[in-house]
Amino acid sequence: MNPYTLVFGKEPAQMISRHMQTAEIIDTFNSDNPSQQVYIITGVRGAGKTVLMTDVARRLQKNDIWITVELNPERDMLETLVSKLSSNHTLAKLFQSAKINLSLFGFGLEVSGEAPVSDLEIALGKMLESLKKHGKRLLIMVDEAMNSKAMKTFIHSFQILVRQDLPVFLLMTGLYDNIDNLQNEKSLTFLYRAPKIVLRPLNIGTIAANYKKNLPVTESEALKMAKMTKGYSFAFQVLGYFCWQQGSLNDAVMEDYRQYLEEYVYEKIWTELSQNDRKIVFGIANCSTGKISEIRSFLKMETNQFNPYRKRLIRKGIINGEEYGYVFFTLPLFEKFVLENYFEASVTTNPGPMRS
Repeated sequence: MNPYTLVFGKEPAQMISRHMQTAEIIDTFNSDNPSQQVYIITGVRGAGKTVLMTDVARRLQKNDIWITVELNPERDMLETLVSKLSSNHTLAKLFQSAKINLSLFGFGLEVSGEAPVSDLEIALGKMLESLKKHGKRLLIMVDEAMNSKAMKTFIHSFQILVRQDLPVFLLMTGLYDNIDNLQNEKSLTFLYRAPKIVLRPLNIGTIAANYKKNLPVTESEALKMAKMTKGYSFAFQVLGYFCWQQGSLNDAVMEDYRQYLEEYVYEKIWTELSQNDRKIVFGIANCSTGKISEIRSFLKMETNQFNPYRKRLIRKGIINGEEYGYVFFTLPLFEKFVLENYFEASVTTNPGPMRS
């Protein structure tokens, strides 16, 4: 059975754990007096956001004080949360013993002699009070959070529950633009202060060791493959998958690797870039040194024109700007994809003046 996976978000058999980030979240949430009750995981598509969130939940679940629930950000999140909690047979008994009558919501928890709760937020508060009395904590997970009405309503309610000192914790994932839009809502300053974990590339040496252990490759081939991934989490899985399938590192593997990255990740990333973002990445792709002065010269741009796009592309996780005066793509083979696709866009669209 192939130890690597091509499925987004699924926890793979071969996973390189992000120990520091995982430990930070778990240690904070497990603290007697948590300094944070929210963490946001962000990064480029395929960086491993969902896998990290799932790994954190799995580790917390080993301690029976934790209850975990995942919510869909496009549905009524409060209603879904109350429904999922009341559908848990063990928890339902706790809520009934606490005389929480949820019959008005159609959840089947009716308590004779007790008036039914008519507000979801109040109901959730009572449920969390019951969990707190029994030493329980609730982890809510939201994958691919976005600036939706349902999400904003939920965050407002969550903020109230935190102020009431209830044992509720939130772990969200999302792309940079979606998280930024959500955090910049004027009414959600609470979320703006929430710590963000930006997923960086995986360690090249660790990837190489994994390939050497699981694939029929030499040590030098394993290192070569690891460098081909640039530490990009999804690329690590894809390259390993096709190499395992073929039984060796060959041209067919490299072609499948390139094609899969382009069709399942890069084309989507490309559609999410503005025409001016595309112009910037086209300039980067044309300057192999990565030197910003050369890129600006190629694009005929001044520093104050270039910098806003550089910063935004860094936040999106598409380029790395850690080395002063240089930028490089974080995604393997992305420069080739840009060079092949920008021409088609540029001959059909007039990019016009550079605006953010």
